Amino acid sequence: MLDDQTYMTQALAEARSAAERGEVPVGAVLVSATGEVLATAGNAQIGKCDATAHAEMQVLQKAGQRLGNYRLPGTVLYVTLEPCTMCCGALVHARVERVVFAAREPKAGAVVSTAEALANPGLNHRVSWSEGVLSLDSATLLKSFFAQRRN
Repeated sequence: MLDDQTYMTQALAEARSAAERGEVPVGAVLVSATGEVLATAGNAQIGKCDATAHAEMQVLQKAGQRLGNYRLPGTVLYVTLEPCTMCCGALVHARVERVVFAAREPKAGAVVSTAEALANPGLNHRVSWSEGVLSLDSATLLKSFFAQRRN
């Protein structure tokens, strides 16, 4: 069984790195069923001038290229913030088995906050999910980032 806290700690490191680049501090890590880290990334929308460059999308792309397949069955995504609708859709299409997120995103989170995108009965793949691993650390990082931006 995978150690959620270990991988979420790595995702938080990616989030901190994103913040240092001026990006919203969200980080993600994609892990195989055997515990191998397949890809890591932080948000990169500003640096890449790309609205789709969320941390989640970045790791799915990197892992897909690494494995030579856009389908990533048996994988677990660790992300510091609840995925949005776009990212939830990508998780389904990639056949990710499970997503673990740290903090909820009340404005755009689509796992539980504004929608239940992964629970849509019309989908042909189910992504299980859990939340709360290192949520205080993630929330603190986000609050600090936005407080600095306001000052």
